[in-house]
Amino acid sequence: MTSTGVNLRVLVTGGAGFIGSHIVDAYVQAGHHVAVVDNLTTGRRDNVNSRAQFVCADIRDPSMDAVFQHGQFDVVNHHAAQIDLRRSVADPAHDAEVNIVGTLNLLECARRHGVQSVILASTGGAIYGDQAIYPTPESEAAHPQSPYGVAKLAIEHYLYYYRSVHGLRSVVLRYANVYGPRQDPFGEAGVVAIFIKRLLAGDRPIINGDGDQTRDFVFVDDVVQANLVALDYLLDGSGEADPLVVNIGTGEEVSVNRLFALLSEFLPSPPTSLYGPAKPGEQRRSVINPSYAKQTMGWEPRVGLEEGFRKTWDWFKVDSDHTRKPRMAAVPTQ
Repeated sequence: MTSTGVNLRVLVTGGAGFIGSHIVDAYVQAGHHVAVVDNLTTGRRDNVNSRAQFVCADIRDPSMDAVFQHGQFDVVNHHAAQIDLRRSVADPAHDAEVNIVGTLNLLECARRHGVQSVILASTGGAIYGDQAIYPTPESEAAHPQSPYGVAKLAIEHYLYYYRSVHGLRSVVLRYANVYGPRQDPFGEAGVVAIFIKRLLAGDRPIINGDGDQTRDFVFVDDVVQANLVALDYLLDGSGEADPLVVNIGTGEEVSVNRLFALLSEFLPSPPTSLYGPAKPGEQRRSVINPSYAKQTMGWEPRVGLEEGFRKTWDWFKVDSDHTRKPRMAAVPTQ
């Protein structure tokens, strides 16, 4: 339940995925009634909390209306998405179909069936693009450099529309580079999961370019906490900003070289660096300022880099399935 003691009926889309499944666990533990929608493209059925209702469905499907009608949800926590930046560049129409049209399907269902609030998983890296201010605050203009970033920004604007016309409240969480247990080390995964998987297998990860490109790495437990306090913010109703758009990151700029060095320390004999060609068009710097989230919602990151890397490493080390093959399905969820 929220800090106000209210139990909510919550739908988590993408709730079988890396981030979504952790949020489902936290919402269930808090006493909420949780339903999960995921088509299991990248999500895994065994990630879903046994106390949550599970529906295998695509967010674009007309059958979502029946899910909303049956669930009578108070809140939708929207994490289902096409998250592969490279695929968004190769096929912008598909990206828009999933991320924009699919989200609009959810928002229309929410409007028709009396949903009060939405929490949107957005992106702090792909939305801002190259900036003049680092760490980048929410007040900086967004210059997305991929169709994925464009789609997330468009959804944020749609939320303004649904608030002003239909009264649907919302919180937008612009994530930095999230990492932690359950992250899939295959496909379009985060660099932390990919590096850990290869190091545990006795391989040297390939560092693209010179390794001095930077990212803001935020541990999944901190992201979960942001989704918990977002519920309180929405339920309280006293927040001035609506939709509220906040960065969920650490404000710490970490190079890929430093990432490799820190993870390598977990091995008895740390390997030497292995460099490959730079990725064309890769963003050089990405770090976001989380201070507005503290000001508005009382959220701030609590898990330090070394602690988070150690927890993630330990999970991959004991997980007997860390070499699993990716599942094949239809629409990626996060």
